[in-house]
Amino acid sequence: MSAHEVQHSEGQHVDVLIIGAGLSGVGAASQLSRELPGKSYLVLERRPRMGGTWDLFRYPGVRSDSDMFTLGYRFKPWRGEKALADGASILEYVKETAAEHGVDRHVRYDRTVRSADWDSDAALWTVTVETRREDVGGGMITAHETYTCSFLWACSGYYDYDRGYLPELPGLADFGGTVVHPQHWPEGLDYAGKRVVVIGSGATAVTLVPAMALPGVEEGGAAHVTMLQRSPTYVLPVPGVDKIGRAVKRVLPEKASYVVTRWKNVAQATILFQASQKWPGPVRRMIRKLNAKMLPEGYPVDVHFKPTYGPWDQRMCLVPDGDLFAAIRSGDAAVATGTIETFDETGIRLTDGTHLDADLVVTATGLNLLAFGGMELRLDGKPVDVTQTMAYKAMMLSGVPNFAYTIGYTNASWTLKADLVAEYVCRLLAHLDETGARSAVPVRDPEVGEEPFMDFGAGYVLRALDRLPKQGSVEPWKLRQNYVHDVRTIRRGAIDDGVLAFR
Repeated sequence: MSAHEVQHSEGQHVDVLIIGAGLSGVGAASQLSRELPGKSYLVLERRPRMGGTWDLFRYPGVRSDSDMFTLGYRFKPWRGEKALADGASILEYVKETAAEHGVDRHVRYDRTVRSADWDSDAALWTVTVETRREDVGGGMITAHETYTCSFLWACSGYYDYDRGYLPELPGLADFGGTVVHPQHWPEGLDYAGKRVVVIGSGATAVTLVPAMALPGVEEGGAAHVTMLQRSPTYVLPVPGVDKIGRAVKRVLPEKASYVVTRWKNVAQATILFQASQKWPGPVRRMIRKLNAKMLPEGYPVDVHFKPTYGPWDQRMCLVPDGDLFAAIRSGDAAVATGTIETFDETGIRLTDGTHLDADLVVTATGLNLLAFGGMELRLDGKPVDVTQTMAYKAMMLSGVPNFAYTIGYTNASWTLKADLVAEYVCRLLAHLDETGARSAVPVRDPEVGEEPFMDFGAGYVLRALDRLPKQGSVEPWKLRQNYVHDVRTIRRGAIDDGVLAFR
């Protein structure tokens, strides 16, 4: 069989088709199996393994950038000690959840959803899936499968899993060392004793620097690591272990202690975010004071750790036990703030004349957004322009029936929102069954003003706003980015709210 041959086959019909077997997809399927055990479902995963982000990212030190008592599922307590857990532990948690709820038996791997077409008369989605496999002769067979479902649920996140973001880097071709992007970390990459420059200042960069610098050369660590940033980011040291959570666990049963610790951390994060919005000056000074305390005496804090924007205008970086600052104090790591003039054979020259010697450059320059995994939506054969739709409760699209998507918070743990979406979809499906309706669709009010999908200043968001849906100026079209508010409106709000139309 040739490498170009295409096979076509019919898949099967299920009540619910979930796209993505990562943190969101496994959570969605688990909730569905818990709340509506009579519903048939499948999970389609484009990669050969479960785990999504936590299976894809393999760079040194990869960890959560939210505490695990809120990044963990509401229905499954996180049993680990670390507040910011390593990627391998999170992956194991996701797999364990899938096994406990039988989700692993419903996952189909190596399947990329290309398109989904809604048939109004039949009240069904027809989903076209591409899968590639190697034939006996070593060539690749591209096969297309067709599935039908009553409800389609996109849980593929919003990152482009194939391509990370790489800005223009002058002279990169002249560099004589190795260049890697964290999203595509080579297996077995040896950086022991090497001079490393990490370009970036976000969560990935502040994770990589101490992970590569602190072990020491004898233990496989780099000789020196420099974090090169164009401008500073807010870096907040947090305890590596939640001591209050540990104490609560000693006196309460597991589930009760998890609920208490979870809500304690929700409250802490909410208070910090709201305080940052209302009183940015005092919060900025508090963070600066914490940074200065953990850095060497006389360190130029305002050069390297004083952002030009307000606290939480972009996502804040959390570092457990201040490990980034420990790496700087040890002399094994440094921060350089400036603009790249050009690469040369031995490293990077900045516009101020500074030269950073490097054997390895890590481009932790960010990610690209890709709405709904890049699949094309159609209604009765007509393509849907998602940029002309409005997001309903930040989980459905105006005019698109029986379709939901899971996107987490930017100012709190992703899973807090993912859990709420899962609970809502289960309630919506139960409502359809109870009323005999076959479809539910958010109906847009032409009087509601349009706003950008996310009011968030991060580069990866700003670069993609013109390819995303809109949000509205009032609820339920307005994205609040507030978990406590969403508990009331999503978990407890009426399904038949006058905005959803049932047919």
